[in-house]
Amino acid sequence: MKSPSATLLAEVRTFRQNHPDVRYVDLIALDIAGHFYGKRYPVEMLEKVAAGGPLKLPQNAILLGAQGGLFKIGDYCFNDGDPDANRRLVPGTLKPVSWESQPLGQMLITSDGTEAPIEFEPREVLANVLERLHLKGIHPVVAFELEFYLFDKKLDNGLPQFPRDPLSDDADDQPNLHIERLSRFGDVLDDMAQTAKAQGIDITVITAEIGPGQFEINFGHCDDGLRAADWAALFCRSTRGVALKHGYRASFMAKPYLQFPGSGMHVHVSLYDGAGNNLLAAHQQQPLRHAVAGCLALLPHCMPIFAPNHNALRRLGGTVNAATRASWGFEDRDACVRIPESDPRNLRIEHRLASADANPYLVLAAILAGLEHGLEARQEPIAPLNEDRSSGTDFPVEMLDAVRAMHHQPVVRDKLGAEFVEVYCENKRQDHLAFQEEIHAREYRWFL
Repeated sequence: MKSPSATLLAEVRTFRQNHPDVRYVDLIALDIAGHFYGKRYPVEMLEKVAAGGPLKLPQNAILLGAQGGLFKIGDYCFNDGDPDANRRLVPGTLKPVSWESQPLGQMLITSDGTEAPIEFEPREVLANVLERLHLKGIHPVVAFELEFYLFDKKLDNGLPQFPRDPLSDDADDQPNLHIERLSRFGDVLDDMAQTAKAQGIDITVITAEIGPGQFEINFGHCDDGLRAADWAALFCRSTRGVALKHGYRASFMAKPYLQFPGSGMHVHVSLYDGAGNNLLAAHQQQPLRHAVAGCLALLPHCMPIFAPNHNALRRLGGTVNAATRASWGFEDRDACVRIPESDPRNLRIEHRLASADANPYLVLAAILAGLEHGLEARQEPIAPLNEDRSSGTDFPVEMLDAVRAMHHQPVVRDKLGAEFVEVYCENKRQDHLAFQEEIHAREYRWFL
């Protein structure tokens, strides 16, 4: 077998042969807020990194807030000297970028798998959860679904405008699920799909959603949880770039219009043993019930992950298929945890609560932690919505309440890492306080 450096070096050299016009490659990773950060490397320098050369970036780049600012979190950022930390290249992710004006490449980097991984890096958090499950003989298979909106490229006094229908040049302002919308926006949607596939992302179904200019993309089921989350993260980046190229804006903002449905991140998860048997289907599906109970038990304490900002909390409740309480049900899209109809081999949960702009690594880590907790605790879940439409438990819908619920929850701290929970909760608290510092026009209208 090739060594990791030999494999990476072969990947870089093959890329250079296939794309001789590419002079730079963006080395990128996702921060806590769900934004990509990184460096643009000359491709010849990338060969040196692939061969085993050092790759270091500031550790605290991961802690950036929603607007890119640094917050004082314990001794991080301002009392630690802002140290560098090692990163590594993620094999198989070096791909061409087609939406920029110049030939470019991009490649994921991470701290997981290095000598000193960063405890609060989102990909490292997920890697730890997956490793723990694998040691227990549990092997998740994962598929993400992402909803997003298209807008006109130009904003109207900072507000989004409906996308222009390319056939009529009228605003696409009618919410519907019509298949014709896939045709009317076929050029940009097809480019998004082909670009995603060129990035190595396995996308499948494209759906016109209920909101005006709203669409959903499904990804293939993947037996590598890290790669499944990589796909979701990379798709958001490429889709925004392709939309701009076509004269649109694409946004995964959770609730861009109050009067129309928000955009969610739905995650399908099934669990298998080493022999390929579906663990959730064993013993008349009793493990499924335990797993559901665990998900619902941790859900109120993971709300800062599932709804990571003020706007994401707006999405919850009041519109179609958006839960207001922690609930579950069979073939029920009003539930946070839906059990799609399937044969025993493909029995799975669909976790529907997270917003489309949530961090996919952390969302998957939180879901898997809930499933793991349920299989360990072996508790019975509350009644499904199919039996009782009022069934459910409350979860916090204000950010500071959500942070408090997450901060000291012992199971969450154990499953996701105490240091990560400390850092993440303080980051979200500081983000919320920074958001509140601006006086909006409505306050003057109401109170001046």
